[in-house]
Amino acid sequence: MGMVITIDGPAASGKSSVSRELARRLGWQWVSTGAFYRGLAFAALQLQIDLDDVSTLANLTHDPVWSVRMDDERTRVFFKDQDVTDQIAHEDVGNFASKVSHYPEVRKALLDAQRNCSSGPQGLVAEGRDCGTVVFPTADAKVYLTANSEHRAARRAAELGLDHEDMVKAQQQRDHQDSTRKVAPMAVPEDALVVDTTALNLNQVVDAVVEYVKNKI
Repeated sequence: MGMVITIDGPAASGKSSVSRELARRLGWQWVSTGAFYRGLAFAALQLQIDLDDVSTLANLTHDPVWSVRMDDERTRVFFKDQDVTDQIAHEDVGNFASKVSHYPEVRKALLDAQRNCSSGPQGLVAEGRDCGTVVFPTADAKVYLTANSEHRAARRAAELGLDHEDMVKAQQQRDHQDSTRKVAPMAVPEDALVVDTTALNLNQVVDAVVEYVKNKI
């Protein structure tokens, strides 16, 4: 396994933008581990699989009908060889992804695929909700991004063209689900750099992370 930097945090805290820019500056690969859960949820919905059927969901994690591929700009998901990356970004898919991620059997089944992303010759920047605590617990550097809920909701609503108040409620529900699940709850990794992105722009956040990473590795 090559060198790994993890960036965790709640939805719309800036993880994808920061991790992508960090990887670009370092010349490394990057992956959004949440794409695995969104991809699985999307495939299950398309195949009309009951999201309470844990055994079938766990088996679906290995089905070649869907796949995840790393890309410089986005972590792409394919279903039946069609790029569905835009479709898995929808908020309803995110809620379904949060549900399936509660199942230990599903998380265990996806873990190897997530960890295999670090098998290339380059280093890896991995972003998600449990990258530094579960997926890559021995990562070379760990970062946790956060922001106040109103700011995160406004950012997400603008990205998706949705109502701000509806997004506040949806994110509060999602944060609660992710932080209270019994398996791999969202948490600040030990020894992680914590950055509040509320009042910072992208370059300010990335500059702070780059400085921290340089000191760590």
